[in-house]
Amino acid sequence: MALKFLKAAALSSAALVLSACVSITTAEAPLPPSDPLPPLPPPAPMFEPSAEAMKAHMTFLASDLLEGREAGTRGYDVAAAYVAGRFEELGLKPAGDYASYLQKTPLVSYASATKGKLALRAGAKGKAVPLVFGTDYLPGAQPVAAKVAVNAPMVFVGYGVVAPERGRDDYAGLDVKGKVVVVLTGAPSGFQTEERAHYAGGKTKRIEAAKRGAIGVITLQTPMREKVRPFARGLNTWQGSSMSWREKSGAVFFPGASAPPIATLSLDGAKKLLLGAPYGYEDIMRMAADPDGRTPTFALPKQMQATVDSKIAGVQSANVAGVIEGSDPTLRDQVIVLSAHLDHEGVSEKADKNGDKIYNGAMDNASGIATMLEVARGFTQSPDRPRRSVVFLAVTAEEKGLVGADYFANNPTVPKGSMAANVNLDMPVLTYPFSDVIAFGAERSNLGPAVRRAAESMGVKLSPDPLPEEGLFTRSDHYRFVEQGVPSVFLMTGFEGPGREAFTKFLAERYHKPNDDLDQGIDYAAGAKFAKLNYEIARELADMDERPQWNQGDFFGQLFGK
Repeated sequence: MALKFLKAAALSSAALVLSACVSITTAEAPLPPSDPLPPLPPPAPMFEPSAEAMKAHMTFLASDLLEGREAGTRGYDVAAAYVAGRFEELGLKPAGDYASYLQKTPLVSYASATKGKLALRAGAKGKAVPLVFGTDYLPGAQPVAAKVAVNAPMVFVGYGVVAPERGRDDYAGLDVKGKVVVVLTGAPSGFQTEERAHYAGGKTKRIEAAKRGAIGVITLQTPMREKVRPFARGLNTWQGSSMSWREKSGAVFFPGASAPPIATLSLDGAKKLLLGAPYGYEDIMRMAADPDGRTPTFALPKQMQATVDSKIAGVQSANVAGVIEGSDPTLRDQVIVLSAHLDHEGVSEKADKNGDKIYNGAMDNASGIATMLEVARGFTQSPDRPRRSVVFLAVTAEEKGLVGADYFANNPTVPKGSMAANVNLDMPVLTYPFSDVIAFGAERSNLGPAVRRAAESMGVKLSPDPLPEEGLFTRSDHYRFVEQGVPSVFLMTGFEGPGREAFTKFLAERYHKPNDDLDQGIDYAAGAKFAKLNYEIARELADMDERPQWNQGDFFGQLFGK
């Protein structure tokens, strides 16, 4: 209505100016008749996500029928077919393999097959003193070889951090070729939390050890780690499976494979390993707890004699991908990837106290997939196509190590250089009317201002990370895109108002448990609001003039940016 008034006013003003000009020369000349203004088209309706649609998607995806949607199972395949069907219904163009919505993902499952055997030997000919499974150590597993056997000297490398930007190399002056590297779990507490999470990662440590010719990695539990994740808790999951993927050559993608994980040692096991070392256990752990976390590094006076076994199996699964092609002749070759993981934990061998074995994964991550489907509906119903192309990606095997996202990020079905940004949707807790959100990674690139504009347009506050100690920026699918140099952001419902209590209660009582189901007071209106916010964010990124890019000097941009 306002636009019509302004246009009419502008035309009336123009007529008055013309009238004045004509009257100067021919005051008696009549004014030309004015044509009636054509009616303006009605304004395009604003996209409003549907609470009913959110409920419908979540009800199906979190039903017992899908048996927990574990990657490589019938239940996951049914879920993938459901998402592909919704993509087709919405009119998304297939973005999988061979003009389909599915990207076949060749997975490799691996887990510890036996308790293994570990012993400490004083020199090559000394007596072997066995370590005790479950008390001193838990065995490692890897997907490349079914058996790993070592009998080699050990070198202690502290946290094993190699950080050129900090002028730090924990391997400096050490010869680890042909030896077993011993590292502390985690990374120094003084590091920025997301950077600390990167350096604490097992893959990061394994790669650095392999670069220098090490033949295996032993990880020592620290008192700090024990407070957060007790060693004894690992007894419940030590035979749990992880996954990787196969390259086109058939080789398993497992960076640092030549220095496989041999075992994690408890505090008691660490004391035994460090006994007789140049520096004792107490001194090492005291220095490790310092914010800088620098400890002495040295060759150990003992050898590690170890055999660990892995069970390895091929698994077939698929990512699901659809695309809306951009409208801008130049920008449409850039792609915004909106991702969410479709898998969950499957079916437990043991029932919980309520007799339930199925990990329904309503919040983790049926809620994220439902959000993505509603955002896709918003784009398809908009009268204006986005300027950039938008890929909607449901990935497999997130619960096994962010594997489906890793496969897509390394083998995208769009040109690799075209991926301009990733927005990831993982476990929005939709049990309360949220008023703020957390956007992990937003401050690291120009995605941040776009996210803020979208949030503020809806009256939603953008809050800082409420759980910095968890290093969440490295723990969901977006991080696999970060590792390929793609600026990424991960959205989570915030902690204001009832948020902190609701979120922490979910983590304590339902996270990765069978009761993460539909019977937990889900607020589907909050789900619709979360979908609207993500639509606005994706739209901002798809339409902004400047290509998404890392901020100057950002740690992850410098580490992974191309």
